[in-house]
Amino acid sequence: MPEHLIWLLIAAFMVGLAKGGLTAVASLAVPLLAIFMNPIEAAAFILPIFIATDIFAIWLYRKEYSGRNIAIMVPSVLFGVLLATLIVPYTPESMLLMITGGIGLWYCLKSWFGSGQSAEPREAEVGRGIFWGTITGITTFITHSGAPPMQAYLLPQKLPRLVFAGTMVIIFAIGNLSKLPGYYALGLFHDIQFGLVGTLLVVGIIGTAVGKAIVTRLTDQGYIRVIEVMLLILSVVLFFKAYTLIFSA
Repeated sequence: MPEHLIWLLIAAFMVGLAKGGLTAVASLAVPLLAIFMNPIEAAAFILPIFIATDIFAIWLYRKEYSGRNIAIMVPSVLFGVLLATLIVPYTPESMLLMITGGIGLWYCLKSWFGSGQSAEPREAEVGRGIFWGTITGITTFITHSGAPPMQAYLLPQKLPRLVFAGTMVIIFAIGNLSKLPGYYALGLFHDIQFGLVGTLLVVGIIGTAVGKAIVTRLTDQGYIRVIEVMLLILSVVLFFKAYTLIFSA
């Protein structure tokens, strides 16, 4: 894929930025690569970049995370990944993209224009965590677009920005590792060019350091606004991708 190298490098840098704390950016990587690749194959191609940058990001955020949220979300995400492994051969990708984009759009509209919202942080509730964690596992397996449902659960808790970012990093790191058996079973690793992947890993790690530097310099409120804007952009991109899939069939 040398003719598409620039897009692959951009996608790898996006993944790195996300692992550095700008969480929604990674979900734009697969839609970007889907311009010239099958979306599921694109997800498998950049999974090694996700896993490698996860390791670096965990080290960066090793002291900032919410243990309760991790305990609630990780089993739910793993269950969602298992479900996705079973349903991906039978579920139209356009439907999954629309559901994922709809969740992100719903949250942004609710956050910006909803009336009567409480200023108090919401508790880390088990029931909501199981629901959103399962949706996160399904959507992250299909297109690495688990950020909208995860953020729909975490953002109302108004966690400090570094705790929010670190919690996302750890949950998705475990979720990404859990995708390996499913991707292998579906035969998605057969054509991966590991030399190219090595180059992309370096770019992804650089992006991780840049993302952490950006997050560190933002205020908590500024960080939430940046994440919400990225979430809105991502949701629109996912809707557009679903539209093109439906009408190109």
